[in-house]
Amino acid sequence: MYRIYLVEDEEHLRGVLAAYLEKEGWQVRSFADGTSARSAISERPDLWVLDIMLPGVDGYQLMREIKADQPAQPVIFISARDADIDRIIGLEMGSDDYLAKPFLPRELVIRTRKLLERVYSGHPAGMIPAGLERRTKLNIAPYLIDEQARTVTAEDGTKLELTSKEFELLLYLVGHHGQVLEREQVLRAVWGIDYFGTDRVVDDLVRRLRRKLPELRVETVYGYGYRMVKA
Repeated sequence: MYRIYLVEDEEHLRGVLAAYLEKEGWQVRSFADGTSARSAISERPDLWVLDIMLPGVDGYQLMREIKADQPAQPVIFISARDADIDRIIGLEMGSDDYLAKPFLPRELVIRTRKLLERVYSGHPAGMIPAGLERRTKLNIAPYLIDEQARTVTAEDGTKLELTSKEFELLLYLVGHHGQVLEREQVLRAVWGIDYFGTDRVVDDLVRRLRRKLPELRVETVYGYGYRMVKA
């Protein structure tokens, strides 16, 4: 059973969203403010749903602390403020999705399900089918990628901290090694078909991945997209 942690200060909305999420069979824990949610970061749920405007500790600060504890932790931002600004800031900080208020609770359910499926390969939390283990570790010299643990290790044993989006991009590039990928392809694979925004977020994500994994050979195909080649 997936564990969803919901942080929303509006009592009625918090109750409605929690009820919708629980109907999907997920275990939901709700928080009315960022301060109380902060104390639960170490519990590492399967996914966080964060309102940005919160009393005490706001969603941005909470996001920073969640990512500091576990960079690949999936997070959905929700906000009633300026959608474009919050979406950009949220993506830069490593959020996986964004919903602008007002929205239908069912939309949150759909986006949550798709994100859980994408991050956890469609398998129930903690349940990996027999035979999958043998393909979860990929040796892309000088990096070792563990799909199940969602970690990347350098040749000297150093764990490299990637956000959830950076890790998804890495897996997509590795899975299409040698192929030229359009920005739109990468956008659909990493952000999903429901993403609304410019494909230039792909360029920013590639830039961040190159900075963290400098030995990874990702070529720019100008005016088109990217291609991963042998080191």
